[in-house]
Amino acid sequence: MKIALLLLTTICLAVKAENPATLMTTRGRLLASEDFTTAPAPFTGKPLGFASGFTGWRYNSSATGGKGGRWEIANGEFRGIETPGANHPATASFGISYQDVIIQCEVRLNDVPDEGRKYRSLFVKATDARDYVISLSLGQGGLFLTPYDADKINPATKQREKVATVKLLKPVKLNEWHTVVLEIRGDEVVGTLDGQSITLSNPLIGTAKHSIMLGAGTEASFRKLRVWEALPNAAWETNKAKLNASAKP
Repeated sequence: MKIALLLLTTICLAVKAENPATLMTTRGRLLASEDFTTAPAPFTGKPLGFASGFTGWRYNSSATGGKGGRWEIANGEFRGIETPGANHPATASFGISYQDVIIQCEVRLNDVPDEGRKYRSLFVKATDARDYVISLSLGQGGLFLTPYDADKINPATKQREKVATVKLLKPVKLNEWHTVVLEIRGDEVVGTLDGQSITLSNPLIGTAKHSIMLGAGTEASFRKLRVWEALPNAAWETNKAKLNASAKP
């Protein structure tokens, strides 16, 4: 009996570590699972608009990198490298249609020569057919949630303008793996870094979404990407009240 209980406890702890607690939602069906042990499945279909019309992965793996850097895969690690001369961070898009999901992955900011770009950053963005909807970004200063405005377009880039960012200020060391979770349900999101969370709401978040974009500034790595259907969590109103109370100065 003691051996059985010990085994059950061990299994429960393993599950807990693999799937950290969520605040706003609960996990439903597993929609996607990517361990980056081999090259991710290439996209199929014809890309339409900004981020729709395709399934699978779109990313740059060429040695020269191009305007957005390149990606390398080794030992279950998907590493984005912003090559010299790149105009923006390395980006990779995973085509999937969804409304409410939980996106989880392990991430690392890599300590490499900065080659003039001293920042270290990465992001996970939800996109609809036209543009970005919400961005979870991670830097050495912590976690940041940034929504976008459907009605405000930057005249130079032709992309949606960002709205006020919510911040979780927490030192993030280089070369260490961290778990990030992005819960999306309706017009609300929760971003969690190693068990600490922030939340915000914005009408655009509730739009029909068509891809998940990963990005790496200078160099950052991703592994164990999971996407679940997001179901209601009966404790959300209580959890949200606690989060909002803790966020007040």
